Amino acid sequence: MERAALATKTLKVVDIISETADTKSFVLECTDGKIEYKAGQFLTLVFTRSNGEQARRSYSISSSPELDEPLTITVKRIVNGEYSRFLNDRVKVGHLLQTIGASGFFMLPENPEQFKRIIFMAAGSGITPVYALIKTILHLHPSIQVLLIYSNTSRQNSIFVNQLQLLSKYADKLSIEFLFSRAPDAIKSRLSPESLEMFMRKHKVSYSGKTLFYVCGPAGYMRMITYRLTALGVVPGRIKKEIFHIQHPKVRPEPPDTKAHTVLLIRKNEQASFSVQYPLTILQAAKLLDIHIPYSCENGQCGTCMAKCLHGTVWMAQNEVLLDEEIKNGLILTCTGYPINGDVTIKI
Repeated sequence: MERAALATKTLKVVDIISETADTKSFVLECTDGKIEYKAGQFLTLVFTRSNGEQARRSYSISSSPELDEPLTITVKRIVNGEYSRFLNDRVKVGHLLQTIGASGFFMLPENPEQFKRIIFMAAGSGITPVYALIKTILHLHPSIQVLLIYSNTSRQNSIFVNQLQLLSKYADKLSIEFLFSRAPDAIKSRLSPESLEMFMRKHKVSYSGKTLFYVCGPAGYMRMITYRLTALGVVPGRIKKEIFHIQHPKVRPEPPDTKAHTVLLIRKNEQASFSVQYPLTILQAAKLLDIHIPYSCENGQCGTCMAKCLHGTVWMAQNEVLLDEEIKNGLILTCTGYPINGDVTIKI
């Protein structure tokens, strides 16, 4: 089984675009192959610290491969963000970066035309994957009506505000509500449960199965929207969320079975067999043996480490990305997964 250190590809920074005072877009070119991805996904970069340890950070992709745009990530500089500061402050054109590739579930469904309308709600840098999705819909799926509610502090701090307004040529298909927290009008400042319902009424949004909702922003913002939409009758499976800020629980729940079990990992034509026992997850046990499983957040919130359980039972301590139907079909997260009640076989 391939070791983790060999699983990266090299990206060359070919252009850097300043989007706002604290946000830049990095246009990337893969020097050893091609990065396969879909609009709405994120790219996981691998950084090597001075002591040799690896750190992984994921950044949303703002380009659309369906429109033949060059691979581009957009990164907001976070005050205490070690690598967002590195990218914004130190990386120049020609710099080489390492990646394990793209992943994520914040994508369009396989058959988007089954939906008549898609509602996007984004706050701050949450616009990054949303922008890629909106471009794709407008160019390739003209039968779908799009509504974007975009929250930010001010116009000058809003990423892609000019690019979004250039999409006004699609006025018959795209409606945009800009909310700026510094605006004197409360309705136009922040998205609240009340203003959310007001915008839904204003744009005659149906909560039926023909409408899909995408939400990306701070945890509290997404929680409020999810609760309100659910209360209005939207089933959870039609609310897609992208989590930017990983929240690590103080205590991880203990699985119902803490005995050691064997995990058979299948990847392409390779197999690896290893023992896993609580408190180690499947991913943690694999990492100790240098067995490669793609991962990023290590907290059940991004989906990079997803696998399919072919035999046995995997219990997950935390899952923020897989839907109930996907779990029924055998999908699991190795970063929070433990084998229980016997040995398991998984495939990535």
